[in-house]
Amino acid sequence: MPTLDVELNGEAVHDIDAPDSFVTDGPFPVVLENSGRSTHVHLHFDDELDRVATLDEGNHFVADEATRHVHVSTADVDERVRGKLKIVTGYGSNTRYVDVRVDPSPDSPSEPVAVDETLSAPPEQTEVPPGQRAVNALDRLVRRGGVAGAAFGLIAVVAAVGVALAADSAVVWLAVGVALMTAFGAVLLAVT
Repeated sequence: MPTLDVELNGEAVHDIDAPDSFVTDGPFPVVLENSGRSTHVHLHFDDELDRVATLDEGNHFVADEATRHVHVSTADVDERVRGKLKIVTGYGSNTRYVDVRVDPSPDSPSEPVAVDETLSAPPEQTEVPPGQRAVNALDRLVRRGGVAGAAFGLIAVVAAVGVALAADSAVVWLAVGVALMTAFGAVLLAVT
């Protein structure tokens, strides 16, 4: 069975690397391999191809550095059908077209193929290692402009601890504790 391989986020954010053309004579998977941050991908067939090829759904989420298989069903055709598969990432910021040709099957099976029930379930998602999660969180913090906020928060915490040490008051220490918990909560929200 031929496979249409699509690389996402390879050269840059929302980058799409796909072949110019693809030929099949039956159902096939579109393999979305993400080389970077998580992304949403929209797949759509033009009118000619939509008559013979079907996606279960058009919108797909691909996690950080993960691979997603999207099954494409095709109808039996008596003659070649040509069309385009539109691949969109970044909510429309990047688009790529692949010329797809569906050929008649050289031989149709006389008996239906039995499919085991275990194949009907989607594959399990692999867990991202903690080290990679930390790197991804730091990357998101930098991209969202959170470095300035983190630096300001650190300065504010140091100043608060300095005031608490100088005042030597239980009320001031309590206020510093509340401020530290709030700052820690804001950091957790910023990196998720």
